[in-house]
Amino acid sequence: MKISALFLFSLLFLTGCSNEQQSINNLSNLDGGRVFAVAAGTAADQMVLQRFPDAKLIYFNNVLHCALAVKEGKADATAYDLPVLVNIAAKIDGLRVLDELIMKDQYGFAVRKDDTALKEIMDQVLSDIQSDGTFEAMSARWFPRAGTPGPMPDIPENGSGGELAFGTAAVTEPMSFVGENQQVIGFDIEFATRIAAKAGKKLNIVNMEFGAMLPALISGKVDMIGAGLSITEERAKSVLFSEPYYRGGLAVIVKGQENTVPHKPFFRSIGDSVRDNLIVEGRYKLVLDGLLVTIIITVLAALLGTILGGGVCFLNMSHNKMSRKIAEIYIGFFRGTPVLVLLLIIYYVVFASVTVTPVIVAIIAFGLNFAAYVSEIYRTAIESVNRGQWEAGKAGGFTNVQTFRHIILPQAIRHALPVYKGEFISMMKATSVVGYIAVQDITRVSDIIRSRTFDAFFPLLLAAAIYLVLAWLLTRLLNKVEISVVPERKRLQK
Repeated sequence: MKISALFLFSLLFLTGCSNEQQSINNLSNLDGGRVFAVAAGTAADQMVLQRFPDAKLIYFNNVLHCALAVKEGKADATAYDLPVLVNIAAKIDGLRVLDELIMKDQYGFAVRKDDTALKEIMDQVLSDIQSDGTFEAMSARWFPRAGTPGPMPDIPENGSGGELAFGTAAVTEPMSFVGENQQVIGFDIEFATRIAAKAGKKLNIVNMEFGAMLPALISGKVDMIGAGLSITEERAKSVLFSEPYYRGGLAVIVKGQENTVPHKPFFRSIGDSVRDNLIVEGRYKLVLDGLLVTIIITVLAALLGTILGGGVCFLNMSHNKMSRKIAEIYIGFFRGTPVLVLLLIIYYVVFASVTVTPVIVAIIAFGLNFAAYVSEIYRTAIESVNRGQWEAGKAGGFTNVQTFRHIILPQAIRHALPVYKGEFISMMKATSVVGYIAVQDITRVSDIIRSRTFDAFFPLLLAAAIYLVLAWLLTRLLNKVEISVVPERKRLQK
């Protein structure tokens, strides 16, 4: 990420964290410019700065990354909603939640400003479940004093009124997380399902990054959002909140005393990691689905970029000044714009009012970006062919098109393929950012698995290994294509 790369970079290189974590027993110990890890897109940064004006903030993609930064000594503390931190501290050895809250907090679901009808339904459902005892049952189910949260109850949905798209970040157990059979479950999911049933709709869960929820709601990609979403005045300027359905507070997690755990043999540790991260709850299916999504985006974006790049190259080499200018602007824009920014612009701006799946958006974004690089590969390859080849073709009675097709193109392809291979592999690795628009690729799946197992490294190493194998296989495949075009390559490889 993209996200995982940012996380690793932060763990390796961030400095400035105090060495006195063991002395943090209350909030007053966090005064004096301590380092706080906060999740991007949450209200935690504002609340931390209100209580600790001198705090130094470092941002991560989600609360799990923040907690691991604390455990590894890269931050003194992280602040998040109490039930989520209690769950994390119970599962990650060496972390503890301070008894005192930074401030009290309340959660709500949010809808667009103009969707007053859905807000009324949300408030009505909340009133109903609070009056008939359902809310207490939900709290006992998802916030147990011991044991595993859940399971999800069976809530009938007729779906006669269509779908209700619910945006959530399913890495915030017990509010919203991925459970057995890769189903998103949790307190917020049960509440959202009851709202959808009341509205006569079928709930469509859109699992995305926390920071992407508000943009997705405002742009119309989802109808409702929630994942332990704090109700704040700033957010209320842009969206409508339901009545508070949970009142808790912003808690703090710090590094605590690690338990003494007997050392496991290396191969047993590997086996346990494989079981916990892949076998339990059928999580290998998530990995396979993510792999398929990554391959689909890579292959289709490459096809789109290859074809489009040819058209841009044609414009760039045209004798028409306007055509060359158009190509120059295209190449300059797409090569100069970070692909993540391009992805977000296309998803939230270009297709703001259009219903299109995030995978299609990813294919378009990466295809457009890839085309800019491919067009320059084509151009330099064509220009590398000696000008005398054109003249020879014309002397032989060929037209310009025939000369290009039979003489210039075969030679240009030989020059283009080695560079094309490198750009193709780079584009495949760059697809790891698609999780920002709710696409569950390999990188996003690794984050989901880590949010359940709290294994700091195995899911990341697994994702890295998958990308490495993919890159190797794609390189081998493109090498075979190159050999078929440039037979000399086969002799050189022997």
